[in-house]
Amino acid sequence: MTSEIQKAVEAGKLTPAQGAALDKLQPGTYALHKSWGFGQIDSVDFLVNQMTIHFQSKRGHSMQLSYAADSLLAISPDHILAQKAADIQGVRSRAKDNPVVFMQRLLGNYSGKITPEQVTQVLVPDVFPDAEFKRWWENAKKLMKKDGHFAIPSKKNEAILLRAAPVSRSDEHLVSFTEARQLKDQISALDRIIKDIEEFTDPVAQLQPIVLAAEDAARKNAKLNTNETLQLILARDEIVERAQGTVKNAEAPTVATILREEERQLRTLLPEVPAAKLKRILADLPIAFPEAWAPKALDLVITGNARVVGESARLLQEGNKTEELRTGLDRAIRDHSISSAALTWLCDKRERKGEFAELIHPRVLSAILAALERDQFLESRDRKLHDLLINDKELIIDMVALASPEELREVMRKLLLSPVFEELNKRSLLGRLVRTYPELQALITGETTEKQEALIVSWTSLERRKAEYEELINKKIPQNIQEISIARDYGDLRENFEFKAAKEMQRVLSRRKAETERDLSLARGTDFANPDTTQVSIGTVVTLREVESDTSNIYTILGAWDSEPENGIISYQAAIAKAILSHKVGEQLQVPTEHGDRLAEIMKIEAWRQPEAKE
Repeated sequence: MTSEIQKAVEAGKLTPAQGAALDKLQPGTYALHKSWGFGQIDSVDFLVNQMTIHFQSKRGHSMQLSYAADSLLAISPDHILAQKAADIQGVRSRAKDNPVVFMQRLLGNYSGKITPEQVTQVLVPDVFPDAEFKRWWENAKKLMKKDGHFAIPSKKNEAILLRAAPVSRSDEHLVSFTEARQLKDQISALDRIIKDIEEFTDPVAQLQPIVLAAEDAARKNAKLNTNETLQLILARDEIVERAQGTVKNAEAPTVATILREEERQLRTLLPEVPAAKLKRILADLPIAFPEAWAPKALDLVITGNARVVGESARLLQEGNKTEELRTGLDRAIRDHSISSAALTWLCDKRERKGEFAELIHPRVLSAILAALERDQFLESRDRKLHDLLINDKELIIDMVALASPEELREVMRKLLLSPVFEELNKRSLLGRLVRTYPELQALITGETTEKQEALIVSWTSLERRKAEYEELINKKIPQNIQEISIARDYGDLRENFEFKAAKEMQRVLSRRKAETERDLSLARGTDFANPDTTQVSIGTVVTLREVESDTSNIYTILGAWDSEPENGIISYQAAIAKAILSHKVGEQLQVPTEHGDRLAEIMKIEAWRQPEAKE
């Protein structure tokens, strides 16, 4: 104790305890304050009874000596905080060069235990930027586990402990399993044993007792904790498979026996299995039910959660049951028994543009609406299907690509009446349909298709349009479907240009099909006999004279599909025809031309004569 401190104690200005504490707080040393954090002592003045400290957040802060002695904790020069203040680059180098020794010293600074969160607070961002620290920390943990001086818990909020003597990871895992009292803790211990299976130098002596203990726990808990029992058995099987010399008891439970015993509970049991283990459990479904595994897997696809659906579908595909899966999905879609999770899986781009493209039909949208309405009152409803329909801008168009006009109208009606979408989302979906199929706008505006006027067409053009429709239905669309099927076999659909081109053509053909069906339904054939020649009408030949240029043009006004401008034949729907229809000889009126509207006079109106067929 310095003479100044001794005098202050003798004078009663400081207690002996305060004097001892103050003796450690000399200028240049480092200290911690519970509120202001880390700082360095700048000066001590006994004349004014004050100490000046440079805190990181407050430099030149003054304290009464007695208060400083009570509130400051002196830290040694080798403490990590002092090291950072004195030589930050040196700290960084030591951490990178030898993470194990660095962490031993760091734990020594914190009485032998520190949480991962505290490590982060100490080193980020002063020593390492965040991204670099994460890489360093993952490597450091691996080295610390291998060293054996560190007890590293599985939970992030628990402290890392520094041991006096090293413990091998194999011994640590064995103790962890032996001391576990809950099934979930036993499973975690087994998972760590499997991860470090190479660490066990004598697997028979070390792991055979673990195998027997796992089997005993599985046997006792098969009925009460079936989910955990399956995981125990999986771990047992992997240990026996990887640890040479270990064996399982012939009478012990297996995944297949548990599945058979819980046959009626598969729908509720398997969704609880962790994703990492679900695939391995489902792989035993054919062993448990050799003759009936496919229907059970299909049921899990139709009714399971997201993880169960995907893994069960994969099991069927790998087991050459793709056709059964396709048929089962189609049936469930038609009767609206398919779950939201199954529809989400099916409508994902990888599936709907791959193996199951032919299932993407307007009835899938109907099934989606039914599933969303069914789920909307569930507290734990999954919004993935809802969000997929809203966010994937191609999905709704893909589903109606081959729809007939009646199916399109039915889709629009269902969307308009559906209560499961917010107004903006519903408008977005409707807008996508209308942009692709403008004729559907009438359903939104309230207009009806009955207001559409009939199309007057010649018999010749009507037969020609019917022939085009037959070619579209019987040749072009089937050929396009075949091209999609062939292109799908070329590989990754995300990079498959042929597949994308064929799908785009599918949209073009389906729209052309819908438009042609609409036009044919409105078409009314005629031979244009006996037209009204007292005024310009359909089936008349009209001579027009432009007043300004005194030039004449002859126009034959025929049906909607009979336009031949090079021969002077125009459709009654053409702009110039609309301008002169119902007008009489001698009338002058503005008519549209290539150079703008011009004043013209109707000079003659005659009946059109059907050209005689050439022999």
